[in-house]
Parts: sequence; structure tokens; C-alpha cells
Amino acid sequence: MVTALAARGTHARATELEYALGDPADPANPVGYASLLAADRAAERFTAGEELLDDERVFAEFVPTGLGGRLDSFEELVAVMRPVFRRDVGLAMGYGMMSWMAASDVWTTGTGEQRRRLAGILLSGGKAAIAQHETAHSNQYVRSQVTAGTVGDRLLLNGAKPLINNLERARALVLFCRTDADAGSRSHSALLLDPQALPADRATLLPRHVSVGLRGCRFAGLDFRDCPVPASALLGPLGSGVTTALRSFQISRTVIAALAVGAVDTVLRTAVGFERSERSHPRHVSDPDTDRASAATTGAFVDLLLYDSLATVATRALHLLPEQTSVYSAALKYLLPKVLTETMYTLSTVLGSGIYHREGTLGIFQKHIRDVPVLSLGHAGSAACQATILPQLPRLARSSWFLEEAPPAALFRTGEPLPPAAAERLDIASGRDALSACLPLIASDITGDGPGERALAAIAAVLVDEFRDLRDRVRALERAQPHDLFPVAGFALVDRYALLLAASAVLGVWRHAGDGGDPFLADASWAAAALHVVARRLGARPPDLPPECARRVRQEMLLRFGAQLGFDLYNTPVCG
Repeated sequence: MVTALAARGTHARATELEYALGDPADPANPVGYASLLAADRAAERFTAGEELLDDERVFAEFVPTGLGGRLDSFEELVAVMRPVFRRDVGLAMGYGMMSWMAASDVWTTGTGEQRRRLAGILLSGGKAAIAQHETAHSNQYVRSQVTAGTVGDRLLLNGAKPLINNLERARALVLFCRTDADAGSRSHSALLLDPQALPADRATLLPRHVSVGLRGCRFAGLDFRDCPVPASALLGPLGSGVTTALRSFQISRTVIAALAVGAVDTVLRTAVGFERSERSHPRHVSDPDTDRASAATTGAFVDLLLYDSLATVATRALHLLPEQTSVYSAALKYLLPKVLTETMYTLSTVLGSGIYHREGTLGIFQKHIRDVPVLSLGHAGSAACQATILPQLPRLARSSWFLEEAPPAALFRTGEPLPPAAAERLDIASGRDALSACLPLIASDITGDGPGERALAAIAAVLVDEFRDLRDRVRALERAQPHDLFPVAGFALVDRYALLLAASAVLGVWRHAGDGGDPFLADASWAAAALHVVARRLGARPPDLPPECARRVRQEMLLRFGAQLGFDLYNTPVCG
């Protein structure tokens, strides 16, 4: 079965890669679960998977078209890499996404020569690494233990970076380091280095660290002692590292968080298959546990659609509303552990003791539960994302919320052509948020007599009241503490804001799906169910969801499972 999205040819590369990877549950598949899990148990790279990705020239997805690659939109990158995340988060991160994260800083701030050199490395199948994390300081990249002092026409590096993915084989390294002892926005710089050219007596490779999640990724470290590097290694002007990082975080947070949907798709698919298998036994027909399993899988499908709505909108906003993506990227990454990780643990209750299996589809379930939470750690963790949004709340409440016009319809239409990304337009804090305008505007214009439409209108009205209450609370706190970021109360308000942004994305996707898009997404049932989840997470008291809505959502979930279609908004074919 080919969806409307696939029929238009959009994301064709993603579908080709999906079929090239084949049915992961097939024991004869050399890149299937059997060999993948064997590599994980040995804590080694999944070599067969990397070789297939090389054969498919997936490394070209990380290089802009202007430099000879295939990267022309971030949505296309997400679509192409989701099949890889579906199978193995570690493979996806170790093979290419870490290289892409490093390269993103070079594409946005590097010189022409630096960009061409890195493009040549990646297009030949080489890897890049990025050194930002500061494990001694809760991964605060602005507290770098590596310093770079200027001596003539070169820099001398001192200090250590203990955790760098792919370091042992990297042919390029983006290193964040302190170049000014004084604190402030000009205290750090980024460098583009060739780690293989560093003098061995001045740059010592530290032992590999094996983590619980992403076991196949090779994390090692570097210890610098008066290590000389040329001043030409600087990415951008001296002292521009913080600005570079804050802009690139908007891109990397969005793309990596959006890719997590691929892994959760597999977790849900595994749980649905297990539930259906159990349901086929006569002894389970009237078992209350079977009903709870049904509710868990259906609810997980709603959670995935809710999260993917914000993921899709945030990804497309990088092209369409780049000035506003600071809050969208942070909200999306903040919701990753709150929605997707919680969803996976809920689904683990469906499997029961099956969660401890280490082979086949049940084995990959356990692996994803270990791997996906790692994506929400580090400098892009929950606290960091809250800290990105928190200082922007007063300005948003004063000058944006309930005042903005609706964003363009293209923001919500998956697969539609996008203008070229303009990294120079990424703003650290623009004070604008057009996405949230969808909540009051669409809520006031929901028509139809069906149970889904009635429920959606009623629940949306509850969320508009919650949004208005959020605005009033932020403004009241600002008046009471005008020179304080009120962090304790503010963090709770960030939580509410992120959920309301997700609700706004759901309404936008639902409203514009009627323009020749997916018929299911144009049905109010799933949107009502998703908004019901948001309302309950906010502690509101929404009206009960009509049983017709849950039945329609479950029907779609089972239809996609049987037809081997993805559970995300793209609804494209999957193998196995």
C-alpha cells in the first residue's frame, strides 16, 4: 500500500532506504535484529549496517547540495534517517548523525575552504566528531575544561574532553574550548581540527567509555598538554563559539528529537504485535489485562502523533520561521523524555516479562528503551532546554501570545517543498511565537457535528483557557520580580508552555490535513485524543473523550500495523 505522500514522490529516498535495510525480523537479513543485537551485546559497532549505509551513500545526506551532497531540507534528512533510527539508534548516531552535528557548525560558520574540506571527508565516507560535553560540569558546554591560548600564529590547547563519540576514527573534530578567562558570551570559541594530525605527545587518547545506552558507539576522550594548532582552525571569529553553539543547537535539537520517533515507532509496532498475538489465545479474550494492553498501545499511538506534530512543525520552522525556532526546538527536545520515553515504559507493561528477552523483536524493544533516553541528555537535556525558554517567557507573554497572526499553512503540510534553510536568520531570542496563535484561532473555528469535532472544540476551549492562564501567570510573576527569572516557578511554566505548543501543532496539522492530505489526519478524532492528553498533563479537567474517537484511533493504528505503514505523520511504508 502506497500512501499519498509516497505517491507524490516525496521522501522517496527514505522509502528506498527502508527497503534496502529490509525486514529486520528476518533471520536471514544480514542487517537484521540478529546481527544488530549481537553487535550490541559485544559493545561493538554494527559493521554490517554501516557497510549497507555506505553502499546507499547515506553519508551524502549530511552534506549540502551546494557542496556536492543531498542535504536540501532538514525534513528530508529526518525522513531519510528515520528508517535507520527505527532499527538502531546507535547505528544512526555513530554512522552519521554525530558527523552531521559536527558538520552543522562548519556549514553555518566555517570558511569556504573549511566547508569544502569537510564536505570532501564526509562524501568519501569519513567521519567527523564533535567535542562539546563537559561531564565535570553537568554537560554545560560554557564551562569548558579545554582552554586555548594564543601564541603567535597558533593556539595552545590544554585540558581534557573525556567523552567524544567517533573520536578514534574521526578525520575532523569540532572542538569547543575556552579562549577568554572572563565569563560571558565571548568566552568560548569553536575549532575545526584534524585529530589524526595532532602531535601524539601533546594530545593523548583517553580510554574508551562503554555506556548503558548506545553501547555500539565508541566514546573516547582527548587530553591536551600545550598542544599546538593553527589559528586558521578557528570556526568563525575568536570568541564566537557561544553564538555558534546557540544557533546550531536549534538545528541539532530539532533534528535529533524528531528522529527519535523512528525508534518509538518500532517499540509501538513490537507492542502491538505482541498484544495481537496474546489476544489470539482464547484464554485472553475477556482478560482485563488484554483491555489494558489495548488502551496502552492506542494511547501510545496518540502520544506519538502528538509528539510528531510538534517535531514536524519545528523541523519545517527551521526553513519557514527560522527567527522563532529557539523556543520550538527547545520545547521539542524538552518533551522527548516526558512524552516518548514515558510512552516506551508504558508499552513495556504490555510485554510483561517479555521485556527481558534479548533476541528478535523483543530484544530490540529493550535496546530502544536503553538508547532513546540518551538522546535527551547532555547540553540539550531537559534543564538546558528549560533554561533556553525561561528568559523568553516574559517577552512572549507581553508581545506575542494572543497577538500573532496564524503561521503559514506550509508549516503543517508534511512533504511540501521548503525554501532553503537560512542559518544566519536563526535568532537566539526573537520574542515571537506564531505557532501558539493556532490554539485560540483554530479553537474558535472548529465546526462539524460529529463526536470528534464536538470533543475537539470542547477540549480546545479548555486549552485556550489554560494558555490565557499561562500568559497571566507569567506577566504577574514578571511584575512581582521584574529583575529575576523566577527559576522555580518559571520551570513549571515552561513545562506548561511546551505542552501548549504541542497542542497548537496538533491543531495546525489537523486543520491543514484537509487540504488533500492524509484522511486520517483530517479526522478530528486523533486531534481530540491528542489534546485530551495535553489537557490531562496540564492538570485540567477536559470533558471525557467520546468512545468513537478512541475506536477511530485504534482502527487506524491496526490498519497501519497490518498494512506495514509507519505510525508517524509521514505514514510511509515500513518493512517488518
